[in-house]
Order: sequence, then structure tokens, then C-alpha cells
Amino acid sequence: MKKFSTVLMFELSNYIKSKSYAVTTALIALLIAVIMFLPRFIDMSDFLGTSDDTTQSADGTGTDESSKDSDDVEKVNYIIYDQAKVFESLEPLKTSFSGSEWSTADSAKEVQEQVKAQNVEAGFVVKSATEYEYYVYNKSLSDMDMSIFNELMAQSYRNSYCDEHNLDIKEVMQLVNVDVTGEEQVLGKDMGKSYAYCYILVIAIFMIIVLYCIMIATSVTNEKSNRSIEVLVTSTTPNSLIFGKVVAGTIASFVQVALILAAALGGYALNRDYWGGMLDNVLDIPANVLTVFFLFAIAGFVFYAFIYAAVGALCSKTEDLNKSASGVQMVIMIVYFIVLFQMSNIDGAAMKVLSFLPVSSYSAMYIRVAMGEVATWEIIVSFIILVVSIFGIGWIAAKIYRMGTLRYGNPISIRSALKSLKDKSAE
Repeated sequence: MKKFSTVLMFELSNYIKSKSYAVTTALIALLIAVIMFLPRFIDMSDFLGTSDDTTQSADGTGTDESSKDSDDVEKVNYIIYDQAKVFESLEPLKTSFSGSEWSTADSAKEVQEQVKAQNVEAGFVVKSATEYEYYVYNKSLSDMDMSIFNELMAQSYRNSYCDEHNLDIKEVMQLVNVDVTGEEQVLGKDMGKSYAYCYILVIAIFMIIVLYCIMIATSVTNEKSNRSIEVLVTSTTPNSLIFGKVVAGTIASFVQVALILAAALGGYALNRDYWGGMLDNVLDIPANVLTVFFLFAIAGFVFYAFIYAAVGALCSKTEDLNKSASGVQMVIMIVYFIVLFQMSNIDGAAMKVLSFLPVSSYSAMYIRVAMGEVATWEIIVSFIILVVSIFGIGWIAAKIYRMGTLRYGNPISIRSALKSLKDKSAE
């Protein structure tokens, strides 16, 4: 135990004393804290969507600031060929399409040519009262032109129908647009609210495992390549070395994550009213979800850290590490994408199975806790399976590490390592 403590403190001090570790942690935590406090000192109404676009004039009437500057805004050009004569004038189009300028075409071909030449933003060819074609050269992700035009066409059709049948359009619209009020009472889990922070935490634990576990593997391989392993094995045991490295890497990585997360959650909690609650879906994480996240994330990290340490012990030089670790990284990537895809089917069989497998439970189980219904016994059983797997993979990794210390001059294939362990077990 004393040798393990010595290795642990030595490895942990290397992480903490590292300038890159300390500076990165401090800068990210400070930056996030500053961002959380910004609404206290800077007017962020435009960003928060709380700006008031109206100002009071001298006579007490409201003046729309956007309308005051509308003449200064560059007009967006559109073209229309109204073959069915649906629109008697272009005024409804100009009103609905804010900041737009409209022109008419004599044919559908002219509309296509104007759009193709990029003389206009887009063009419309109205074929009948309920049918049209929309032409655009490059469609952006925020293009809402068709939605606006659909409503214009529908309103025009309603007006024509009411005129033909002597109906009052106002009465008809009152029937169509009935104001219905409803109050939502979520008795279980609100998946929509928890989806955002679950998504972010999945990415976070994925990055932690990939970034820090490879550092542990690199540390193991470096000791073999620079022959410092000769000195280490004479002063301590291989088990103490590998367990010390893994535990030190785990503590260092999650201390960094905890500090950054504390800066974000604490800063937002102190300034939630100034943010108007707009980041609740990301930073308002329930305590039970955070507890399950850290328990499973830490256990999952340790599980993969032992695997990476074993991979590092199999390599004779750091240049071979990426190639040897590619299989493990592939497993992590597959688990990562499957879990993300299954977030929309949280109570499905696939997600339930993933929450019990040690290779995926570190992310799948806490997502089920945050977004679905999970019995307490499921959480306990899943965690026990993960912990038992950690001890199992740790025992194997320690044996491989010991084998690597004895054959540090040569690379060892995983097949030969497992075969050697099997032969020794049989003896």
C-alpha cells in the first residue's frame, strides 16, 4: 500500500505541477465564470432575446425602432410570375416578406433565369390558387420563404372561398384560430429539457476518456522506451505502478472537469435571473443526475484507463502506441455514436442493454436516469457490473504490465499476451 501511495502521489504531482494542466484548468474555469457573470455588467438584451424594439415618443406613443431604420436596410429582391392571378397586388408580399422588393415576370422561364443569374434572392411561379413553384439558387439553413408564401397562398384561398360563398372572413378566422390555453404538468421526466445537458455530458466524458487515457498509455510506454522501467521495478511493484498511474490520471482528469463544471454551474446559479433562465436546459442539472454522472463517468474512465495502460505496456516505443490503441478507440467511438443515436429512444431495448455493458454503461446509464425511468436496482446492478469489470480488467492489465517490464525491449502482441496469461493461469 505504501508503494502504491508513493507512485500515486508522484504521478499526481506531475499532473498538478504541469503548466499546461494548471493553466488550461484556470483559464477555462475563469473564462466560463466571466461569461456567466457578463449579464450583470453588460447589456446582453439583444443576445438574450429580451430587447424592446419600441421606444416612447414625446407624445407617449410607441415607436418601432426597426421601422425607423427600415429605409436604411438593404432590400432583398424577389420575383414572381402569378400565372393564376392569385395576388391582385404586390403589397401583401412586401408586407409579409420584411425588407423585400418585388418585381413581376412574364414567364416561369424568366423567373428561373433571374434566380440563376442571382439577380434576385428567390422567385415564385404561382400555377393555381393552391399550387406554386419556388426557385432559389443557394438555399440557406434559415430559409423561411416557403413557409411565409404558403401562409399567403392559404390566406388568399380563404378570402376567395369566403367571397364566393358569402361568408364573413373574420368569423371564419375566429373559428379557425381559437385561443386554447393549456398548463403543462410533467409528473415524470422532461426529456426535452434534459436532452441538451445529456448530449453535452456524453461529449464531455468521451473527450475525457480519449484525451486522458492516451496520456496514461503514453506514460507507460515512455518508461519502457527510455529504460526508466529498470529503475522503477527495483523500487516498487508493477501492480503499484499501474494502479498508481491509473488512479492518479483519474483524479487529475476529474478534478479538472469538476472545477470547470463548478465554475459553469455555480456562475449560472448566481446569475440565473440575469440570464432569464435561458440556459436552464444546459446548466440546470438535477443533483441526482450529476451524482450518477460522476459515479459512472469515473468508473468508466478507470475501466478504459486500465485498458489503455495495458496497451501501453504492449508497446516498446511511443510511435507504436496510436496503432495499438486504434482498436480501443474504435470501440469508444462506436459506443459514443450508438448512445447519441439512441437518446431519442431512451426506453428502447438497445439503450437498456447499453446501460449494463461495462464498455457503455458509463454514459448510457446516467442518460436513462436523466431522461427516462430507471429502477434503483438497475443503477446498483449496472454499477456493480462496472466495478467488477474494473477489477477484472485491472488484474489483466497488471499482469500484462508485469510482462511488459520483463520484455520491455520488444513489442508484445495482444494475442501472445493473453495466451501467456492463459498458460500461467492453467499452471
